Amino acid sequence: MTTTASTRRRPSDPLDDPEFAERYRAMQARDARFDGQFITGVHSTGIYCRPSCPAVAPKPGNVSFYLTAAAAHEAGLRACKRCLPDAVPGSPQWDLRDDLAARAMRLIADGVVEREGVPGLAARLGYTPRHLTRVLTAELGAGPLALARAHRAQTARALLTSTRLPAADVAFASGFGSIRQFNDTIREVYERSPLELRAAARVRERERGPSRASAAPTSSLPDVPDAPDAPAVGGVVRLRLPARPPFDAAGVFAWLAARALDGVERAGDDRYERMLRLPGGAAVVAFAATGDAAAPAIDVEARLATLADLPPLVARVRRLFDLDADAVAIDAVLARDPALAASVAETPGIRVPGCLDPHELVFRALVGQQVSVKAARTSLARLAAELGERVVPHDDGAPSVLFPSAAAIAEHGSAVLKGPVARVRTILNVAARLETGALVVAAERERHELQAELLAVPGIGPWTAGYVAMRVTRAPDVLLTGDLALSNGAERLALPSTATELAHRGGRWAPWRSYASMHLWRAAGTKV
Repeated sequence: MTTTASTRRRPSDPLDDPEFAERYRAMQARDARFDGQFITGVHSTGIYCRPSCPAVAPKPGNVSFYLTAAAAHEAGLRACKRCLPDAVPGSPQWDLRDDLAARAMRLIADGVVEREGVPGLAARLGYTPRHLTRVLTAELGAGPLALARAHRAQTARALLTSTRLPAADVAFASGFGSIRQFNDTIREVYERSPLELRAAARVRERERGPSRASAAPTSSLPDVPDAPDAPAVGGVVRLRLPARPPFDAAGVFAWLAARALDGVERAGDDRYERMLRLPGGAAVVAFAATGDAAAPAIDVEARLATLADLPPLVARVRRLFDLDADAVAIDAVLARDPALAASVAETPGIRVPGCLDPHELVFRALVGQQVSVKAARTSLARLAAELGERVVPHDDGAPSVLFPSAAAIAEHGSAVLKGPVARVRTILNVAARLETGALVVAAERERHELQAELLAVPGIGPWTAGYVAMRVTRAPDVLLTGDLALSNGAERLALPSTATELAHRGGRWAPWRSYASMHLWRAAGTKV
């Protein structure tokens, strides 16, 4: 459902509207599962809240529901100081949906408006700024500028409350163009100054006890070359990103560890760090699971070339760990199939790992076709060692190499890549297309269009196209029936193992077949 209460005519009794009534019941029940999925605007008080806000439920006539904080801001509402509606996981809709509004939201979260403006955002999506603004306003209740402004405010709040960065650094890390704009926006949205917002968070911290966010600013990350606008506090930024429970963090870390490339990554049971190329330059990033079953989260520690890289990093980490997935809804659908019920009960909140670098994921998929994870890992590590850019001195096994760019692979890959001639030719062809822009692989791509373009490349088949769509665009409904390991897992769960029969049975799991795939891979005992 994409309409907002502020843009549609409601009946005289709002509860006669089924969509309104459903959301109002969730709000009355203070159901935290809906936090981040919609926002409750209370016009009698002028505030907006998360559905689980402990305040007394307002009368239906005083309530409007919104899909975005920006729409609530446009309606003249400010954030509730009690429930902090922005301090929750994001909406799962932007991954589940694949329409223009959802793809625009992925780009806005990545900081594209701050780097390229609304014309750049529209160009990436293939529309005019006017048409994009019209669609977003109709669908989400706010245009791209308002949506980007709300995202900047939310990023700033997270940095103010979970880091020790100076307020001026927070302003520019969040994408604000000036300190004055930053101060005005924070006051308007949260009815507090930035420093008052930070002070209130510290009071709540003391009431809850010590947390990692308030720890002394020490770091395990190696240095990267200084940049003219390098961030304060030794260049290290730390923050905590909430996940929607239940959250199988261990499964994501195991997935990453199985694929970690020497020099590029270092992974363990509950920690992962690597070198990463961001819009402003090289970064060293590390992630660790934290929180508890009721409030899981990922701690992020990053040494950045510029603070402007923080919003795109956060957006990519949320995709990598699939933090916004509606795990309750996914598990409920999959558990209806008796063959999957035990696996769902054993691993609630399973996630589909995303990726931090779409181009890198393409090469990992191409090299990994029809070979084991171990063999692919060996080939990719050799490729990185030969063609990757070494950024920091290599010591004690810490990551120090950036995965090779498409340009480097296109130019020098023939001297490094081993294996069947046809596969090497495909990898070099794809590298050249990525470098020239003839092929665009990015989170904002329309999924079926991306898969069609990949399938048009000689040497790329349905497995690679589906796998890339699953992990780059966060497609939730991909079932790779031609995958041998997935077929083995299906057989172990007493499911049909032939591609045709499994595809037919998989219809029961829609729209969450990507998550069913993770259960089948797990059943096979593979880390493919």
